[in-house]
Amino acid sequence: MKSDLRQDREGRIEAATYELLAEKGYASASMLSIAKRAKCSNETMYNWYGDKVGLIRVLVTRNAADARAVLEQALEGGGSALETLERFGPVLLGVLLGDKAIALNRAAAADASGELGRELSASGRGVIAPMLGDLLSRAAQDGEIPATNIPAAVDLYLGVLIGDLQIRRVIGALPPPNTSEVQRRNAMAIRILRSYTA
Repeated sequence: MKSDLRQDREGRIEAATYELLAEKGYASASMLSIAKRAKCSNETMYNWYGDKVGLIRVLVTRNAADARAVLEQALEGGGSALETLERFGPVLLGVLLGDKAIALNRAAAADASGELGRELSASGRGVIAPMLGDLLSRAAQDGEIPATNIPAAVDLYLGVLIGDLQIRRVIGALPPPNTSEVQRRNAMAIRILRSYTA
């Protein structure tokens, strides 16, 4: 299949998945119902994604691609870890507070099986946090931060950066934050990391 045709079909599948998660929830959004909504075959769905968990994994991975790319570039190229965080934080918040992530999190909150939540955690934070840990390890080695407990430093940075913004977006209590709020949160998280000694 030509790449542009595949991209078009993948776009329809992605849109159909988000629509059905919002309408029916995770348990009722079957591969067949997604295939019908996307106007593609159920066989294509299973060939490309394996199962519904595989489809969600692809969506989460695609949604987090920009944030992951910032970390990958920094880890491969060197440079100041804290300067990387200045770029990374706003990108990550943009992903986590964007409509796609909010739709996935709303569906996960309503999924009694916990399957969707486990996949979101594994494919999202489970990928990003270790990379962030590698970056903060370099920051500690280079004397940019005093932390020796890198997992705790990762938790601190993410906790200050994200706070309760995502859950407030999920429950509809908060509109997407503006650029200045995102920058302020990230600057605060970096400032705290600079003095964190655990």
